[in-house]
Amino acid sequence: MLCRLSGVILGITIIVFCLPAYGEEISREQIKGLDEQVQEIKTDVLAIATELNQLEEKLLYPSNTQIALFIGLADGETFRLDSVEIELDGKTVAHHIYTFKELEALQKGGVQRIYSGNVMAGAHDLQVNVMGKSAGGTDFQNTERFKVNKDVGPKIVDISLAARGINLKDM
Repeated sequence: MLCRLSGVILGITIIVFCLPAYGEEISREQIKGLDEQVQEIKTDVLAIATELNQLEEKLLYPSNTQIALFIGLADGETFRLDSVEIELDGKTVAHHIYTFKELEALQKGGVQRIYSGNVMAGAHDLQVNVMGKSAGGTDFQNTERFKVNKDVGPKIVDISLAARGINLKDM
């Protein structure tokens, strides 16, 4: 009985010591090759994702019906912009509440694409509602309506905000 037990223990010991040797048969070159293949696959997946995003944008916003609205502050404006709401043809298409960093970027000349969408060619009603605080600290709200004429092809509209009024520039 002791002899059998010793044989079983010896057999288990041999198997235990052989398993790590079997696992070490994979060389470092093979591991490096596998890592390189994984990196190539990651690069390919990222490239495909970029292409899919571009295709999705072309399908969702075809150039003949696309309209893009950009918000910026007029030069030298010191009022604090709190929020902007945009209505196109009576429907709210964008509403944004500004953080300090966003306001700071706008004051330095930055612009924000606040809306991209599709509209048919023709005249469209655009309403811009701005809320903020004047340089003196009083609350103000300004709402203005515009007519935007959309031709065939993409349309870019630049909305320039100022305490004294809102200006629209078609591009």
